[in-house]
Amino acid sequence: MRAEATVDLAALRANVEALDSRVGRAAVMAVVKADAYGHGLLPCAREALLAGAAWLGTATPEEALALRAAGIGPDRARVLCWLWTPGGPWDEVLRADVDISVSGRWALTELLAAVERTGVPARIHLKADTGLGRNGCQPHDWPELVAAARRAEAAGQLRIAGIWSHFAAADEPGHPSIQAQLTAFREALAHAEAQGAEPEVRHIANSPATLLLPETHYDLVRTGVAMYGLSPVPEEGSPADFGLRPVMTLEARLASVKQVPGGHGVSYGHHYVTPGETSLALVPLGYADGIPRHASGCGPVQVAGKWRTVAGRVAMDQFVVDLGGDRAAVGDEAVLFGPGDRGEPTAEDWARACGTISYEIVTRIGVRVPRRYVHGRAGAVPGGQEVTP
Repeated sequence: MRAEATVDLAALRANVEALDSRVGRAAVMAVVKADAYGHGLLPCAREALLAGAAWLGTATPEEALALRAAGIGPDRARVLCWLWTPGGPWDEVLRADVDISVSGRWALTELLAAVERTGVPARIHLKADTGLGRNGCQPHDWPELVAAARRAEAAGQLRIAGIWSHFAAADEPGHPSIQAQLTAFREALAHAEAQGAEPEVRHIANSPATLLLPETHYDLVRTGVAMYGLSPVPEEGSPADFGLRPVMTLEARLASVKQVPGGHGVSYGHHYVTPGETSLALVPLGYADGIPRHASGCGPVQVAGKWRTVAGRVAMDQFVVDLGGDRAAVGDEAVLFGPGDRGEPTAEDWARACGTISYEIVTRIGVRVPRRYVHGRAGAVPGGQEVTP
């Protein structure tokens, strides 16, 4: 193949088990939004459930409905969907028995209208904005939202299944917002419970909080990037330090290898010019595949057993590396990132080179790159085998 992303489901399962072992009695929500951070929604959801996750987390209603349509019913996992806009598919989600996050009165109003249409009571999670400033109900509006939800609950229209929030800086240990948000969350919980709410789950912990802040685990933790074996707090520890293993390996086959003289411009704008006679290798991946254009001149790639750097601009479909005096042939392997077992760069290496986070590196790998699902990488985990998604 031109390129492929190998997804190690054995590593994903081990990651979920490692995270589960950290959280005591709290349940684990496997966050599979954004096509499971680029790893594949359905294969990763199924593997996470086999590993012990009890919940699946999605951003959009379409993601939640895809899980249910694939046969992941409420008997196998509760599914929470949290990113709603007016006119969303409320009826379909109610019929699919998906938990719905509610952050404001407009959403509750639309949801209750859908309950009336379908005759299906809703399961909702009230979200408090404790300081992140994105979705969630502000403290001054919280009493009204809770009161309206409790009236609907008393009328049999819904069940307040959860109360939740999200951290702004759990990946920065000691950041003052962490304790401020925890205090605000406790206050929101206390108010809701004083009004008679009895949520099944209270949750605020994301991946960094799951790893670093045990006091935030409550009844449920939402593990996203850590489940895929990437450290959400690289300054505090590598994946291995937390008992995790990167799940995705991105590889391509060289499409061209040729000798060029010194002074030869490379790629658009000639931002790289060969310092002397050399070999140039063409990697058939570009920004249409999710390779960051701002990796131009800095993205690390392993070719012919050594780390190279993207030479010149990343184009839509391809980029070049300068091999110096080393040899390679058309069809040879170029490894962009993986677990690092074979000396290859990792997604974290790419993130540092590009000034971003590893979440973005894996999530942006596009649909032109086929995913191959295995249980264990050959040479890394015994018994590696290819599996059907």
